[in-house]
Amino acid sequence: MSNFFINGEPVDVQFDEEKTIGEVLASFEQTCEDNKAAVIGITVDGKIITAEIFDEEAAKPLTPDTKFEFSIVTEQSIKDSFTNLSKLFDELSAKMEQVPVELQTGKNKTAIESIKNLADSIDQFCHVAALASLFPETFNKTSIEDKSFNDFFAEFSPILQDFEQALQNNDSVMIGDLSEYEICPRLRSISSALKEI
Repeated sequence: MSNFFINGEPVDVQFDEEKTIGEVLASFEQTCEDNKAAVIGITVDGKIITAEIFDEEAAKPLTPDTKFEFSIVTEQSIKDSFTNLSKLFDELSAKMEQVPVELQTGKNKTAIESIKNLADSIDQFCHVAALASLFPETFNKTSIEDKSFNDFFAEFSPILQDFEQALQNNDSVMIGDLSEYEICPRLRSISSALKEI
C-alpha cells in the first residue's frame, strides 16, 4: 500500500487482518515499540488525529485509499540529538564566557548573537528532553548535577530571567557576571550530562 508515510517518506505496507483505522494504528504503534520508536503525530486522510477524536476516527473502516502519515521519533535519534546538543552547549559556554569582554570592547553584535544562540539552544534542548520522556526506561535516570532536567531548569530559569532583565536594562556588569559565573558553568554541566547519555 503506497499511501503510508513515515516522517514524510512513503513506505510499502501490506495489511493482513486490519479492517479499521484503529487496528492499523494499534499495529503500527506495536511495531514502533518493538523498534524503540514512538509516534508523535498521526494524520489520516489529511486529518490530524488528536486525542479528542481518536476513538471516533479509529472506528472508521479501512479503505484501499486511506492515507496514513506518521511522525515518529526513535530512541537513537534522541540520543544523537543529545550528543549534538552536548557539543553545542560546550561551544556556547566558551562563547558566553567572552560576552563580558565583547560588551566592554564594543562587540555588542557578537555578544547578542551568542545570547540569541543560547536562547535557541535551550529551546531545542527542552524540545528534545520532552521527546526523551517518551522513552522513560532509557532517559529517566538522566540528570544534570544530580538533579532531574526539571529541577535543574527550575533553578536555571530565574538566572535566565535575571539575565534577560539585565539585557533590557543594558546592565553590562550584570550581563557579564551572569554570563561568566552563572550561565557558563551550567552550560558545561548540561554538556557533560548529555555526553554521558
